[in-house]
Amino acid sequence: MEKWDIMIMEIEILEVICGGNGVSVRIVLPKDGGEFVSVKELMDYLDSRNIPFELSALNKGIQDAVASKQAEYGFMISHVPAQEVREGYVLSVSQDKMTATARFYPPSLHGERMSVQEFLNDLAVKKIIFGIKTKEIEQFFAAPEYCTDFVVASGIQPRQGSDARIEYYFNTDLDARPTLLADGSVDFFHLNTICCCQKGQVLARLFPEDPGEYGSTIYGERIKPRTVKKETLRFSNNISLSEDRQTITSEVNGHVTLVDGKVFVSDILEVKDVDSSTGDIDYEGSVKINGNVCANFSVRAKGDIEVSGVVEGAYLEAGGDIIITRGMNGMIKGTLKAGGNIVAKFIENAKVHADGYISTESILHSDVYAATEILVSGRRGFITGGKVSAMNLVRVKTLGSSMGADTVVEVGVDPSIKQEFIALQKQVAENKKTLDALYPVLSSMAQKLSRGVKLRPEQLKYLQDLIATEKLKKQEQESCIMRMKQLQVILDESANARVEVTGEVFGGTKICIADVSMVVKNSMSYCKFIKQQGEVKMTAL
Repeated sequence: MEKWDIMIMEIEILEVICGGNGVSVRIVLPKDGGEFVSVKELMDYLDSRNIPFELSALNKGIQDAVASKQAEYGFMISHVPAQEVREGYVLSVSQDKMTATARFYPPSLHGERMSVQEFLNDLAVKKIIFGIKTKEIEQFFAAPEYCTDFVVASGIQPRQGSDARIEYYFNTDLDARPTLLADGSVDFFHLNTICCCQKGQVLARLFPEDPGEYGSTIYGERIKPRTVKKETLRFSNNISLSEDRQTITSEVNGHVTLVDGKVFVSDILEVKDVDSSTGDIDYEGSVKINGNVCANFSVRAKGDIEVSGVVEGAYLEAGGDIIITRGMNGMIKGTLKAGGNIVAKFIENAKVHADGYISTESILHSDVYAATEILVSGRRGFITGGKVSAMNLVRVKTLGSSMGADTVVEVGVDPSIKQEFIALQKQVAENKKTLDALYPVLSSMAQKLSRGVKLRPEQLKYLQDLIATEKLKKQEQESCIMRMKQLQVILDESANARVEVTGEVFGGTKICIADVSMVVKNSMSYCKFIKQQGEVKMTAL
């Protein structure tokens, strides 16, 4: 059988004559955007309605309709009578059960039309219960367009969710990579091995998973979205978790690391050695070094520094204490600086400064200062060569050298401190004199203003200047008094400054107490040096 593809929008059975002329068809050519309707579709429609037709008459009629180019064309397809035909449709469902499409066909000339409710009931019988386009269906029935595919129900695809994720707000990729400098040399000192953090710093944030939303087929079957990955914040001590459990924050100044998905914060940084494997260390907390600190490297810590081995020609600076189990070989360039105390087995060829005390077994050819005491004890207990200074006390077993090495020991207040104290006393007196002179003037002007007296512009300017001066002098006065109190404590503590030798002091050693000094002429044992009557006096220990 020959197949014809005809662009038609409607196919309408105009007349069914029972016992009369038979069946005729009127073809309406498509409007703009109309669809193709095949001869086979027309034949299937006639067969489904039990409408008799002659194939030859159908083929000829369609050919004549196309050739006529008329908007409408009618022709006889059968001389056998037929019953009237109701409005009908063919329903197709997509393979994924997400779309139901209806294709409506018109009734015969005197045939009945379907109602909206009848069609909706049909969908229910077919178990199509979800995504029914009721409004669109009603609009279609009000102005039907036949032989056109019409979506009457649509399912909903599931909304796919997203995996949970964690954002880290610190460097998680720490790796010791030396830097190639512009001159072609390699910097092994400033390496990327430590990530510091501050108290209150947000370390990581959890963005929870989005489970998505279920979809549905037109049959009401739920479609599950893909399974998403969940995450939880994993962390150790010194870290706090927010109430919503989505943010972690450091509780201390220290360093932060990520190990196997777990965040660690410690205020103690522990390393084996400080060398080319670590580079220089600059840390907010305390540093513990289980080995040695190699020459030319530096360690800076806001807390304490503890070294189990030897420090060789390096720079160590701590906000707290410095403890060196085996000692310091400065190699002339090495430096120790502590905001607290310094304890080292030995100090050799180094510069050392402590805002607290210093305790060691020996000091050799070094420049050493302690804000309170220097205690040199133990089996050797000697100070030889260099300069050793303390505010209150230097206690040593053996002082100086039989080989004549220049050794200087200083205790007591530096003369500059006394000078500063005297200068502050003068400043306080001057500030008081100025303030005393200002008070009557300011009081007089305040009274005038209280009486409603209007001041001239130049008087107002003068008053403003006086107020500014008064404020400045008061601030200066408070600062001076506070500093004087600090200096007074130092002066009081150093009143009994002394040098104690529990063994032997060699001739040639220089002893300085505050602003006076003496050079020991002959070796002596078990003695003490103090300031008395403006001179350095030696007494028995």
